[in-house]
Amino acid sequence: MNSKHIVFATFGSLGDLHPYIAIALELKRRGHRPLIATFDGLREAVGAAGIEFTAMRPGMDELGDRLAVMQRLLEPWRGPEYLVRGMFMPRVRESYDDLLRAAGGADLLITHPLAFAGPLIAEQRGMRWVSTLLSPLSLFSAIDPPLFAAAPWLQYVRKFGVAPYRLMFGLARLKVRQWEKPLYRLRAELGLPPARGIAQLEGQYSPLLNLALFSRVLASPQADWPEQTVLCGFPRYDSPPADAGTQAELDAFFAAGDPPIVFGLGSSAVLIAGDFWHEAIEAAQRLKRRAILLTGAPPESLGAVPPTVKVFQYLPYSAVFPRTAAVVHSGGIGTLAQALAAGRPQLIVPVAFDQPDNARRAAQLGVALTVPFKKATADAMTEALEMLLASPDYAARARAIGEQVGREDGARNACDELERVMR
Repeated sequence: MNSKHIVFATFGSLGDLHPYIAIALELKRRGHRPLIATFDGLREAVGAAGIEFTAMRPGMDELGDRLAVMQRLLEPWRGPEYLVRGMFMPRVRESYDDLLRAAGGADLLITHPLAFAGPLIAEQRGMRWVSTLLSPLSLFSAIDPPLFAAAPWLQYVRKFGVAPYRLMFGLARLKVRQWEKPLYRLRAELGLPPARGIAQLEGQYSPLLNLALFSRVLASPQADWPEQTVLCGFPRYDSPPADAGTQAELDAFFAAGDPPIVFGLGSSAVLIAGDFWHEAIEAAQRLKRRAILLTGAPPESLGAVPPTVKVFQYLPYSAVFPRTAAVVHSGGIGTLAQALAAGRPQLIVPVAFDQPDNARRAAQLGVALTVPFKKATADAMTEALEMLLASPDYAARARAIGEQVGREDGARNACDELERVMR
């Protein structure tokens, strides 16, 4: 088909960016012109992939100190409210202005659930608009209910069917609607009619196409999913390869002994790691296992470590996970996609948002055990890892799931759907 200009609007961590880079690269390969609008702090990550970039406010700097922001965000009860009511809704007009400029002349607009300005622009300008979601939690299914970080006890009412979840979702609607008042004021200012739904719930879904960008191994389509939802599989993308020196250092460590355990906390939870790395080292020492730590900070910041432990600030997961004995991570959907594809057993230490639900689904697959992040002590991680590494069932199941996920091509499937709607 003829070349099209396609704009992606997304906010979040690398896990909220990499799937769109994967899709944008496939669109570019097909002759289209993709552009990603997101935080200004992600400019380098987008540019390194060779994708056109534009900044969309709010800027990371104006949100405040990153550590303080992350501490508030990752509170199970108040974090979601702070994310929507404290970070994005007060700045939705700025997001709208930036995205409106970026989308001028575009043939298609694609939105992340936090890009609240996107549906307004599509409605106002009559643009073709496709919505996306990255994890099963975002579908708020009462038939396949998620595990919420703020209400883990809800998992015990599953035996009563969908009624408790429908009731809970109804109560949640009353609360989250109050968070969206700036968005409603902007709609009125733009001359748009009152919203027909809540932007964080049904309002996030396009009537044209809603792409579920995760694997069928995590969740299968349900009757209460939006009718226009297409399950694509993971669109996996990883950061550019490590520099030659770092790669040589990594290869030498792998060659020096048995496969290590790798410990990582994604690109967000690393900011609140606290004593986690020291607990991880202690767990590896008790297990008499080598370890790789991906700390998000210069290796020297951790101080002296045993010779059986190697510390890196960051490495592409696809270059590390397949070569390890087990992967310990916080359960972000991007990290989980790479860990599943690697076919290695996992210990997931979820913090907040979709991570507890992602962890639960991985555990149900028989490839993972879970320990809440706040309880991820050396004792707890040693016990869980000992169980994972001693059981051939976890390894066999992880390999089987890895082969299944590896056969998926979420980026290609998503692009097929996007080209269909652009025809």
